[in-house]
Amino acid sequence: MSIRLSLALETGDLVLPDEGIVSVLLPMPAADLTALPTDRVEIVQPMRPPFDHFQHLGFECVAESDAPAAAVVLCIPRAKALARSLIFQACRRSTGIVVVDGVKTDGIDSLLRDVRERVAVHGPLSKAHGKIFWFDADTDAFLDWKAPDIQHADGFVTAPGVFSADGIDPASALLAQSLPKKLGRHVADLGAGWGYLMAQLLADPKIESFDLVEADHAALACARQNLADRRVKFHWADALTWRPSWRVDAVVMNPPFHSGRAADPALGRGFIETAARVLTPSGALWMVANRHLPYETALAAQFGQVQEVAGDSRFKVIHATRPIRSSRARR
Repeated sequence: MSIRLSLALETGDLVLPDEGIVSVLLPMPAADLTALPTDRVEIVQPMRPPFDHFQHLGFECVAESDAPAAAVVLCIPRAKALARSLIFQACRRSTGIVVVDGVKTDGIDSLLRDVRERVAVHGPLSKAHGKIFWFDADTDAFLDWKAPDIQHADGFVTAPGVFSADGIDPASALLAQSLPKKLGRHVADLGAGWGYLMAQLLADPKIESFDLVEADHAALACARQNLADRRVKFHWADALTWRPSWRVDAVVMNPPFHSGRAADPALGRGFIETAARVLTPSGALWMVANRHLPYETALAAQFGQVQEVAGDSRFKVIHATRPIRSSRARR
């Protein structure tokens, strides 16, 4: 986004209001926002790692916002329905213009065509395999793009754009079926999403506390509605850096393995490292992963005993014990 936004502003084609908040939706750490009036920029980012990145740079950051802004800049997500919903939200909030930026692989071309059918578009400017365009905010033109704030899947509350919003993830279902009856007194779910796995464990009165760790603020909000139990502690946090108040007896997880469009097994390896760090010496990890993902080396480096206990052609469920690095966790 940095090249396209900077060029549009430098050429004078794009002119931002002289006063008022410039709200930037969903920027990622690679985005260079120095062309914007930093003292008036508000970052809206529900994902904790990029939220922390921009907050560290000194930007005003919020997980969500309905407040009016003089201009709204949208960095489009991959999901087409979510991008459309965000354009409606941007129009509803902006008292001036809406700026839309994205790359071809995330669907910027088709989104531009769809927007052009509804409003007069300025630009576009093409650069670095993407486009940026802008238009005057018009909520009425995009009313049918408004998505519901929440939706329901298999009896659970979910939300547009969150992982597995339309139904229970089959890998998580397999893991839930494979868990033992006794997990211990303190259980953590890393990357818990909207709370399906933890919901399966709430019936066990012997579990005294649950730590639900999720980086997506929208998914975490759904989990709060799905898990009405005082034993559950909700953490809006990056699982790679999260530290509990005490070591836990069991970690359950279905870690993400994509960064953007590209498969990134390093994410899963990071989750494995966190699990080893937060478990008690006698604690156990229960995880599910796509069968092709090469996690065995990372597991062997972090745990003394690793075995596959269930699986099929798509997924594998792994039970790991004797965490090697558990002594580093804080009590």
